Amino acid sequence: MKKNIKIAIAGGKGGTGKTLVSTNLFQLLKEKGKNVELIDCDAEEPNDLLFFKGKHSGHKDVLLPVPQIDTSLCTYCGKCKEYCNYHAIFLIPFAKQIKVIEELCHGCGACTIACEYGAITEKEVFIGEVNQYRISDKALLTEARMRVGVYSPVDTVKEALRFNTNPPEYQLLDAPPGTSCPFIHSVVHADYVLLVSEPTPFGLSDLKQTIGVLQEMKKSYGVIINRSDVGNDEMKQYLQQENISLVAEILFDKDIASAYAKGKLCINELPAYTPVFEKIINHVNQEICK
Repeated sequence: MKKNIKIAIAGGKGGTGKTLVSTNLFQLLKEKGKNVELIDCDAEEPNDLLFFKGKHSGHKDVLLPVPQIDTSLCTYCGKCKEYCNYHAIFLIPFAKQIKVIEELCHGCGACTIACEYGAITEKEVFIGEVNQYRISDKALLTEARMRVGVYSPVDTVKEALRFNTNPPEYQLLDAPPGTSCPFIHSVVHADYVLLVSEPTPFGLSDLKQTIGVLQEMKKSYGVIINRSDVGNDEMKQYLQQENISLVAEILFDKDIASAYAKGKLCINELPAYTPVFEKIINHVNQEICK
């Protein structure tokens, strides 16, 4: 078996139960004495820490190199604007007006390279932070949290993923919703992706979109259906037709919702669900060992 197993928990739309699965898998592995780290990659709204108590053990500010333009050297040639793929440079050449729209800047440095007149330098702007917490001797929780108002959480997510220089046996990556850049950067290095969905038309639509992205990325994945006893059977039929692994099902249970609302973990409050999460881990281990 690999020395470091990265398992991403994703699922397209928000509210499907990604955090429910991530936190309970983390707790299960912690109780089994495994070296495990949970990384909350939902930098826009991280909430994994609400379910645990830990000692703060690490911090890093995430800084973005943002260009600043010296108008006394600028010729308003427009090359910097031409090189910027993110439309972060506002330019009116005839009026000699130029401005960097910092909220759109991705810090790629293309404009600095494009400028032949030395008019562009860079300054560091705080866009987020990474905090790490020691939950137990062998369990860490790492949280990505971007600054409110920042356009993209990608750099903060990437910093959280490389924060631990000595990765443990298991790393659980609680991915953000959607299939855009934050999701892709959260799952790109995963050995296996658990897709948490719900048996509704919206759930199935987003699941199909997410699976399409993972297939392009050549990622191994399986599906967990949360609230599996509501909605319809279209999702199960789709999984069967496409020969996609149905890893586990979690029922729509008001006791789970009640525990979750209180910041309690399902496997602690409702031990009958522990075998469900054990089944998930066993499935991932078997898939990775193939």
